[in-house]
Amino acid sequence: MRYSRVYSGTVCFCVFLAAIGLILGEPHQVIPGIRTIVLMEDALITDYIEIAGMSAAFVNAALVTLISLGLLWLCKESVNGFTLVELGLMAGFALFGKNVANIWPIIAGTFLYSKVKREPFGKYVSISLLATALAPVVTYVALDNGFGNLWWGIAVGLLIGFVLPPLSAYTYKIQNGMNLYNMGFACGILAMVLVPVMSSMGADPNIASHWSTGNNLPLGLAMAALCAVLILLGFFFCGWPARSAWMGYRRLLVTTGRAPSDYLRMYGAAPVLINMGINGLIGTALILITGGDLNGPTLGGIFAVMGFSAFGKHARNILPIMAGVVIGGMFLHWRINDPAVQLAMLFGTTLAPIAGYFGWPFGLLAGFLHSSVVLHAGTPVEGVNLYNNGYSGGLLAIVLYPLLTEAVRHRQPELEVRDYFDIMEHDEPQPPADDPRE
Repeated sequence: MRYSRVYSGTVCFCVFLAAIGLILGEPHQVIPGIRTIVLMEDALITDYIEIAGMSAAFVNAALVTLISLGLLWLCKESVNGFTLVELGLMAGFALFGKNVANIWPIIAGTFLYSKVKREPFGKYVSISLLATALAPVVTYVALDNGFGNLWWGIAVGLLIGFVLPPLSAYTYKIQNGMNLYNMGFACGILAMVLVPVMSSMGADPNIASHWSTGNNLPLGLAMAALCAVLILLGFFFCGWPARSAWMGYRRLLVTTGRAPSDYLRMYGAAPVLINMGINGLIGTALILITGGDLNGPTLGGIFAVMGFSAFGKHARNILPIMAGVVIGGMFLHWRINDPAVQLAMLFGTTLAPIAGYFGWPFGLLAGFLHSSVVLHAGTPVEGVNLYNNGYSGGLLAIVLYPLLTEAVRHRQPELEVRDYFDIMEHDEPQPPADDPRE
């Protein structure tokens, strides 16, 4: 009950999304635009602002976030930091891949899994929302691209939703808390199976490239306003003295971010809101400084960073990862403002625990490696896994963790990795014991 205002706050955020779309776009294009979104393939990178306009894209994001919020509320989910992660991811990816139609079969598949297991759906509702990373598979098959039809699309979505709960529970354990986007890694593995099978049956999915430009000023101002409001709420409107809120934020900054790190229950709402606002400003500034574009995909990345600001990310552990990607742009054979690299700078912060746990030099290394790995990790699955950076991050976490542990283990005590479904059930976490400064 302490965090029940998260629901009303999320409703306000949805109103903000819809208002931004209606103010910056053309309101009469909302319904035709959403129809275009629903009937369009969603493989990476499909910017809904580019294909359907500002109004339809942001209204779709607001509706998808409200649907997610409604499911959590109906399942009586207790609110913690991971709730903000789910809502941030759903809002962000609803700007480039998830829509009001293609998420339902996957959610229904996870619901079916809960019934087969004879357990409440509330235990798996979080997984069902994150599993919609493979929503482009549903859209592709349902649109009958020489392969399937609507009913086949629904069937494939049910299969995805049914398979991912046990698969994600396993992949969580093997990454040792170093990759925050565990579901991205699980979805990538499943896509590695689905895409070849679909191709053998006649499918021919292709990576997309729809990327809008020219919106930096209005979207930059909107993001600055949102982040400023969050910071002010953290300092002055959470029932905390401003000094206490700042001290809580400073304590948050010395954590490693290794999963699970539920900042909302560890430090309270005020430091988390400040963290969300500051991280949002960092992400927005990074895109603008490097000559990138604020659009559906990059805003999705910023919303993801802001969501995970309640569950593992803060300025001290994301900046080394981002800097590593920027260094890659200086020395490798691609440009820092290429669309995929812009997303890598934002979503690559899935490896923030490496910077927090092993130190910032290893964060630079992780970001540098991620900037190259992510550009090729999505090729075998033809862009159908929206959490491609999570898949790449999982591969790097599995490789780097044992190597870095062997090299610097005398500096870091071991941390037990808790059961995945304990995290999904939102039990009361304890402050992490992996940092002596806690």
